[in-house]
Amino acid sequence: MLIYVIVAVVSYLLGSIPFGYILVRLFRGEDVRATGSGNIGATNVMRSGSKGLGIATLILDASKGYCAVALAAAFAASSLAHQLSTADSVNRSIAMALAAAFAILGHIFPVWLKFKGGKGVATGVGSFLALAPKAVLVVLLIFAAIVAVSRYVSLGSIVATAAFPVFALLFYRGNITPAFVITTLGAAALIIAKHHQNIRRLLAGTESRFGSKKGASA
Repeated sequence: MLIYVIVAVVSYLLGSIPFGYILVRLFRGEDVRATGSGNIGATNVMRSGSKGLGIATLILDASKGYCAVALAAAFAASSLAHQLSTADSVNRSIAMALAAAFAILGHIFPVWLKFKGGKGVATGVGSFLALAPKAVLVVLLIFAAIVAVSRYVSLGSIVATAAFPVFALLFYRGNITPAFVITTLGAAALIIAKHHQNIRRLLAGTESRFGSKKGASA
């Protein structure tokens, strides 16, 4: 049990690093939460006036999710983990699923920003790229197509997030574990729930389009 607690705590702390907030504070001397949607994610960082910082935020937010899962896999396979575990063996898939879940939770509810973070999309992409890369590539294509046609980043994020568990189950049905199913469905539901304001604006026709100078809501 101790091994899983360690994985959860480390993954949460890694996921909770608010790269968008840090980068905008360092390079622009501003609080990204005071502009646009108040979100610390890549889209709002771009809309704050710096596409470069937005791209850097996107990469770093995805990287922390990927690194959390990769570190969990390596740790679960290590001799130290087996020494700490009271069980006969450490379940690597459970450790990786926990890492993905807690990295996303860390991004959405970072302790450093009073538990008010981003929406978890980029961190989710990074986390699940380590778990189900084929499914991630498909949903990234879906995301890109929707954004290209509609110019709604939020719509692309919501649809791609909802589609991920489906493609993950299709591509990896032979290796599916209960931990994997719970993590993918739970993470997808949480990320979509964090887009509740975007969903309301999409339904009302008031959501800002990507590239528009009017408002910022993603």
